[in-house]
Amino acid sequence: MDLPMIIRYLVVFTAFLYLSACDSGPNFAALCKENPEICEEFTEDSWCKRERIAVGIANVEAKLSPNNDLPKFNQLIAYEGYEKCISHAAKIEHIKLKEKKTRRINNMILARARIEELTQSTKGSEHPRLLYYHWTRELDEQALEKFLALEGTKALETSESQYELATYYIKRDPTKTLQLLFRSLELLEDSTDINDEVFKSLSSIFAKKNKAKQAYIWLKVLSLYDPEDPVLNHNALENYIATHDLDYEFLDQVAEATLNKIESLQFIAPKF
Repeated sequence: MDLPMIIRYLVVFTAFLYLSACDSGPNFAALCKENPEICEEFTEDSWCKRERIAVGIANVEAKLSPNNDLPKFNQLIAYEGYEKCISHAAKIEHIKLKEKKTRRINNMILARARIEELTQSTKGSEHPRLLYYHWTRELDEQALEKFLALEGTKALETSESQYELATYYIKRDPTKTLQLLFRSLELLEDSTDINDEVFKSLSSIFAKKNKAKQAYIWLKVLSLYDPEDPVLNHNALENYIATHDLDYEFLDQVAEATLNKIESLQFIAPKF
């Protein structure tokens, strides 16, 4: 890990420690004093606390790295997460506290405005994460062309970008998509960054290829990683076993070993 990356991690980790004390602790108070916009941007609400913390972390990172476009991408994702949460909260009626609904609606409007502001200000960015963002959110074909032009370069040699590239090819080249998804797992640098959409995509592609064992393994990996995922409802694993007459005990062992490799950052993409 190079020095700038180490510094970035220290900055984000420090911000997280401050923000985790949310609303009352002296650490959070100190951070608010140094960065008042973090505390004052949204009016306080008991809902969406985690999402507000994520926005705060992203804003601190962007403030401390003004010439780096990756923090701007992180801001967009954080604001989207907060907007989604507060939009849901704004639908809840309060009989005695009508002002709560108004406050949440105002926060929702503010979050949407920030998303629009950041979207417009990053349109000219050449950063691959932002190019992908503008393609998926704004249907910006020029951004897509620039993103695809980076394929095979170091710029896309990250777990996140390999997954994003896979989403482009998933309906165009399933075999290439598998390679990109496996590469995404291979490039993981932090087990907390695991994207379970990779597991779902792998299972889906193998199922479409009539590779029942491989499809089951990745579905099982998903169940081990996140047992509450909606994809697993209605006894999905049991039904798949019955439909395809699988030796699930052996496949379960393979799935468990696979997830262990992924979480320990030792996964190696298979050759095919």
